[in-house]
Amino acid sequence: MKKMTKLTAVSMAAVLAAASLTACGSSTTPAASSAAETKAEAAGATEAAKEESAAPADGAASDKQLKVGICQLVQHSALDAATKGFIDVLKEEYGDNVFIDEQNAQGDSATCTTIINGFVSNEYDLILANATPALQSAMNATQDIPILGTSVTDYGTALAMDNFDASKGTGINISGTSDLAPLDQQEDMILELVPDVKNVSILYCSAEANSQYQASQIEKYLEEDGIAYKEFTFSDSNDLQSVVQSAVADCDAMYIPTDNTAASNMTVINNIVQPAGIPIICGEENMMKSGALATLSISYEDLGRATGKQAIEILSNGADVSTMPIAYAEATTKEYNKAYADAIGITIPDSYTAVE
Repeated sequence: MKKMTKLTAVSMAAVLAAASLTACGSSTTPAASSAAETKAEAAGATEAAKEESAAPADGAASDKQLKVGICQLVQHSALDAATKGFIDVLKEEYGDNVFIDEQNAQGDSATCTTIINGFVSNEYDLILANATPALQSAMNATQDIPILGTSVTDYGTALAMDNFDASKGTGINISGTSDLAPLDQQEDMILELVPDVKNVSILYCSAEANSQYQASQIEKYLEEDGIAYKEFTFSDSNDLQSVVQSAVADCDAMYIPTDNTAASNMTVINNIVQPAGIPIICGEENMMKSGALATLSISYEDLGRATGKQAIEILSNGADVSTMPIAYAEATTKEYNKAYADAIGITIPDSYTAVE
């Protein structure tokens, strides 16, 4: 089998040295009653944050309390874990001397912009953008405040940079961590779990640039192995069900990249695909737990902790965010959903770890 050399970038090991080890809508978070209400709530929360952060918290040892804003695109387990890891590291380092304004955009990119504009006007010391749309909003909002991304697959794609070299940084006020697990190994899993596969449906949200990137890479590997494929894209959760029904009609396996909309709606996808007996290989662990067969897993909490270590380098040690390499997870694990495997009657190799 022909394979492309695994994506290389500066290892996350140095960033993780001090850390303990531990991909548009959402079905796990109640939707905001309207986009206008969500934006108003975000603006109000940021104004409250400004007032709260005006004076250091009780017991603060420093004259200046650091102010860090977190904009998370949507609530689902992977992004939640990355945010948790990031916050844990900052609290371990700074205690009450850091004020963290954590906000969720409820899957709305426009609300990301509202939230981040609030961070900028309040002159926060650093912004964490959790997921690609949040990162893009942050890039458009400020060229001065350091921005760190996490749960972002490919920074060159997300930031529209040609010939991007992750090992040299972005050259602007952005760095962060990538959640990309090697895509050649993900394609290997399709062939390993479905050795007679002839047709693969690739399902993702067309609004997510990094999902498009992952799909294009998987397609290259499928072509090298003579496997036919077809893309099935949905614009948001409203048309997801009909698109999934079309995708299931003519495939032996389904691939879903790390995609925030799909991740938030895996129950909807599972309810259609599993009864059809089709295995789903997906981009990350929490998507698999919620309704897919297998994944090449990384730890999103570790990813968030790594991003927190980058933040400390910037805030305490004066590191230049523009030259800070993008960090990647080294450790990956082949995992499978035992309930899904049992339901479709598939035997999983011993090299995979069962997740109940």
